[in-house]
Amino acid sequence: MTSIFDQYEQASHLSQKPAPASEQMTSSGYINMQLEDNTPLFSKQRMNFNPSDLITHVAVASDYLVLAMGNGKLFRMDLKVPDQQEEIQYSKNVQPNSKLTSIFLDPLGQHLLLAFAARNKDGNPELVYLHRKSNKLKSVSKSRNYEVTEVGWNWENKSTTTTGPILLGTSQGHILEMELEAESDKMFTASQQYWRQIFDIGKGSDTPITGIQFHRVNKTSKYFIFVTTPTRLYQFIGHAMISDDKPSLQSIFHSYLTTPETGFQEIPSTLKYSKLQFYFDKSNNPKSFTWLTEPGIFYGQLDPTSQQNSNSLFTQSELINYPSHEGDGKETTPLSFVLTEFHALLMYSDRVKGISLLNQELVYEDRYNSEVHGKLKNIVKDPARNTIWAVTDKAVFRYKVNKEERNVWRIYSEKEQFDLAKLYCQNNPAYIDIINVKQADILFKKGDYEKSAAIFAETQSSFETICLKFLEIDQINALKVYLAKRLESLSDDDKTLISMIVIWMTELYLSQLASLRRLGKGDSQEYHQIQSDLEVFLLQPKVVQCMQHVKSIVYDLMSSYGDKQNLIKLTVINEDYENVVAQHIYKKSYQEALDMLQSLKKPDLFYQFAPVLMEETPKNTVNALISQGAKLSPSKLLPAFLSCENDAIHASEITRYLEFMMQNFNVKDKAIHNYLLTLYVETDKEALLRYLARQGQDVTMVNYDVHYALRLCREKGVPEACVTLSALLGLWEAALELALQVDISLAKTVSAMPDDVALQKRLWLGVAEHVITKNQDIKEAMNLLEECSLIKIEDILPFFSDVTTIDHFSEPICQSLEEYNNQIEELKLEMEDATKSAECVRSEIQSFRNRSALVSVTDVCCVCDIALLLRPFYLFPCSHRFHTDCLLAHAQPLLPPSRRNKLADLQRQLAVLSNIELSTVTSSGLPFREVLRNEIDDIIASECMLCGEHMISCIDRPFISDEDWDKVMKEWE
Repeated sequence: MTSIFDQYEQASHLSQKPAPASEQMTSSGYINMQLEDNTPLFSKQRMNFNPSDLITHVAVASDYLVLAMGNGKLFRMDLKVPDQQEEIQYSKNVQPNSKLTSIFLDPLGQHLLLAFAARNKDGNPELVYLHRKSNKLKSVSKSRNYEVTEVGWNWENKSTTTTGPILLGTSQGHILEMELEAESDKMFTASQQYWRQIFDIGKGSDTPITGIQFHRVNKTSKYFIFVTTPTRLYQFIGHAMISDDKPSLQSIFHSYLTTPETGFQEIPSTLKYSKLQFYFDKSNNPKSFTWLTEPGIFYGQLDPTSQQNSNSLFTQSELINYPSHEGDGKETTPLSFVLTEFHALLMYSDRVKGISLLNQELVYEDRYNSEVHGKLKNIVKDPARNTIWAVTDKAVFRYKVNKEERNVWRIYSEKEQFDLAKLYCQNNPAYIDIINVKQADILFKKGDYEKSAAIFAETQSSFETICLKFLEIDQINALKVYLAKRLESLSDDDKTLISMIVIWMTELYLSQLASLRRLGKGDSQEYHQIQSDLEVFLLQPKVVQCMQHVKSIVYDLMSSYGDKQNLIKLTVINEDYENVVAQHIYKKSYQEALDMLQSLKKPDLFYQFAPVLMEETPKNTVNALISQGAKLSPSKLLPAFLSCENDAIHASEITRYLEFMMQNFNVKDKAIHNYLLTLYVETDKEALLRYLARQGQDVTMVNYDVHYALRLCREKGVPEACVTLSALLGLWEAALELALQVDISLAKTVSAMPDDVALQKRLWLGVAEHVITKNQDIKEAMNLLEECSLIKIEDILPFFSDVTTIDHFSEPICQSLEEYNNQIEELKLEMEDATKSAECVRSEIQSFRNRSALVSVTDVCCVCDIALLLRPFYLFPCSHRFHTDCLLAHAQPLLPPSRRNKLADLQRQLAVLSNIELSTVTSSGLPFREVLRNEIDDIIASECMLCGEHMISCIDRPFISDEDWDKVMKEWE
């Protein structure tokens, strides 16, 4: 239960709070609300133990607490195990005339140094070492002439048995380097490795050292050392000699022994003490430092890697004044303090105050009741755990830091350090909005309008208000920046606002470009930059998507500004080429329309505008069509061609295009060929005949409709083409009739075309009849007999009149009779050969009637080697013998599929049909059973399977198949 005194102390706590956030958010779009955490920045808790005497000194490190008490005892406790406490008498191990001045505990909480000073002239100062696991104190030799006032521990030391190289500061200003190591694992008594004086800050005068810190820079050999006296802060920077991962710090001071004192910060003070504190980041690197002096706290940021000033490690520093102190005013300087990331806790004899290092405001005050707890003796910080401990004469208190960074963002914002403010605002959107509004307002007042606009776009400020701010001062570029940023932040669902911004920004760009053109700056760098920005803007995905809905408005805008170039570019971006091409055609700029179509590579637009362009400029249009090649389909251009005027110019250009496509891309579309054929019929008969000749005489291979072509040629009176087309359709008589009307040589050509000899002879006879009956020209008739070997003199004699004398035909008649005589002789020879063959067949049949074969009881089947007479068998003239079932099994796989299926069907009928059905006599006079068996015999026993034609055809096959090879190999093994 909390005592009445503790309750009083809690009521006396003072935690300064900034103004509510709602008062500073009037310009943002967020709802006003309380955003601050009311929890005090620091909270205090008393430790639950009572020391045996008044506390004089305290040290804490790595959750290990050491107290020195007025009765000459040390109190030690592991804070993780608070029940394990011990007290050690230290006064027996030191001289009676010595007094304890300080205790120092290393960051690991393993090594403790106790510094003693002489009470009078007869005494000597002394330094005593105590290990955490030992109860025996060991005096450090060579320390009797030095009163140690400060210890600089080695922060990189991880050993529990050695301190590593450390620095000692004395009351005379000497800096000593030494290392202590435990001699025994059980006793842990100190062994002094070395002891040497490496520097004298006092230069012979007594200048007590009040603080020492040394650290290595980024794992290199470079070190920096901070040393403080009551009035000065010294910086030493240099490279240490490293051996066995242990630095020798003496080399760092070599360069300072012969140079004047320049690397120090001096602050006048009448105090005999000062304090030095470092703050470390999460990587255990020193980030900032504070030096407690009489006028105030000297605070600075550390950057050991900075190359700007090799003589100083400060990146920024300032002197922070102490807060006003209520009371008699005697105690204005703190007795001690500890440093956190953003605050310093100042300890006075009766209170603890917390001040902000950023704005120097008092944020916390905690008063102590001296009658209950005694006066405050010290306040320390555990360097490893970052816990804070305050010690009075009678009690120990622990301070907890509660989100000390909660208001840092506001302080940085007030100091106009906006990047840091955003870093510490914990990603709170309301805080970020406040920071952005303030930053944007400041930039706006400074005249940096574009940066201001970019930041305003990230706030929740009124859209209309911000736009008016820039319009009132005619800052169009800044307005564009603001609109562009807002456009980026909008979601796809905000279609109305997106459309408005896109239209507005487009108009702003067009207005600027038009103004520059009017001023004659159309080729200036500014003009090109704005044009480039417009093109980039139009290519943004969100703008491209919006343009699908507002393109008509934007087109009207561009047209009103006369910006033809951007209008064309926009149509390309939106793939809305139809609008520009139509505009060119409307202005009768046909060549520009064709150039646009060729550059866009959009075939559909060619099909759409080809009718108009073919009508107005056929030659240029055909040139453009030819340049597209196979990208365009001629069949889709047919409507454009058909809509043209039926004159020679248009027909010639269309024919040129169609001939180009056929010759280069092998177009086979029947409609195209029919249309080209129509153009040929109407304009160029010779080209028509050449076209028909190229297409060939195979009706299945031509690409035009033959019937349509024949009908068209008949209508237009092209008999030569009609002859070719009739022959192509197989209308030989009609083709011959037309050819005879045109030219006798054409008729002869038609007669020689058919493959059928009889038809060819009939056509030649028609030619002969035409020639003979027309003029009775016997010489021409004789020439026909020479040209065609199919017709004879006797075939054409009926065509001559009765009055024609035979003398003119004597030679052809004799030749014909001689040929008949030769044919008769050949027939006689063939009859004699047939008679001889018949006699041989009759003799062979007679010999087979008396032939027989003997089957012995010992004969076996050629397949299974079992006695042949045991089962039904087949006997072949070659003397091979097979059981019926063996032959069936062996021959069946060798049969073709059709005969194999037939055999299976016959076997099925024998097995399925009843005896009555099998005994039925067929039309051949045999029972149905015998008919089935005879058909089976015809299939499997038509020839011997060992010496028949099948065996001859299988001569190239191996004896052993691939499937049986493994089996045979095993048998041979």
